[in-house]
Amino acid sequence: MNLISYISIAYGCACVGVIGFQLALIAGAPWGALTQGGKNEGALPSAGRIAAFVSIFVVAAMACAILSAAGLWPQWPNWTKWVALTVQCLVTVLNWITPSKPERTLWGPLTSIMLALAVLVVFAA
Repeated sequence: MNLISYISIAYGCACVGVIGFQLALIAGAPWGALTQGGKNEGALPSAGRIAAFVSIFVVAAMACAILSAAGLWPQWPNWTKWVALTVQCLVTVLNWITPSKPERTLWGPLTSIMLALAVLVVFAA
């Protein structure tokens, strides 16, 4: 394995962390201020939990696309890396402009790191 493979694995691990956060939200963790614009203090309502559920699949697909771009499993088509990178860019911007200061403080830096990892993989592959 080369450096880009390890960087893609780091991105995948970050995605696993994000998925863990989403699972905790679905289970009722009182972290509403840290997600979805911080509109909900405490646990998310049903609609917010559904959004968290959907985001699990989006984040998992992004991880698979970036891993594939580095030549690792699951070997998805090359175009998927561009979709993942675009979504990661959007997520990063949204996390920096959210009205929720706690969300911005947590996710702004984390999604920026994830964006940097994705950029390194996509442009090196």
